[in-house]
Amino acid sequence: MARYIGPKSKIARRFGQPIFGADKVLSRRNFPPGQHGNNRRRKQSEYAVMLAEKQKAKYTYGVLERQFRNMFEKAAKAEGITGEVLLQNLESRLDNIVFRLGIAPTRAAARQLVSHKHIVVDGNVVNIPSYSVKPGQVVGVREKSKSLEVIQDRLAGFDHSKYPWLEWDEDTKSGKYLHKPERADIPEEIKEQLIVELYSK
Repeated sequence: MARYIGPKSKIARRFGQPIFGADKVLSRRNFPPGQHGNNRRRKQSEYAVMLAEKQKAKYTYGVLERQFRNMFEKAAKAEGITGEVLLQNLESRLDNIVFRLGIAPTRAAARQLVSHKHIVVDGNVVNIPSYSVKPGQVVGVREKSKSLEVIQDRLAGFDHSKYPWLEWDEDTKSGKYLHKPERADIPEEIKEQLIVELYSK
């Protein structure tokens, strides 16, 4: 399974945001990496700004270039605003749903849980992180995995009301994907219109 395995703090510092989850290094060095990272940099070109926004989205959701482009092309053919549809499709990925439900602390951890067959969709084990969850489907923890300490610790006290498109059932340790999220409900600081403009060039 292809995924980014390079230095994560460097990426977080490049964008000045906790791309991969909480990152202590940002509180100490909240400036780009490199010898001149703390110096005032020259103004970026329009293309560089658009490219950076695409890279931020890719790193945030853990998607590599070919997969991301395929998702964009699919969004461009769908009804609705292309940028919003792209984000909705990214939010519908199984690893992201597992992360949003609070079962895992990061998307990378969620991807690992899915790959190791700890997650079920409508009662069936699904080990493909990029699986697209459809509205109405139920995502939960596999019965024999509910006792895992890492999952129990993460779910303890997690606020499941943060995302109105998901409905959590504490008894079954599962969540229902009610509908695709509205753009205003997606907390990621991504300027999706810049991504659309980049791919439209």
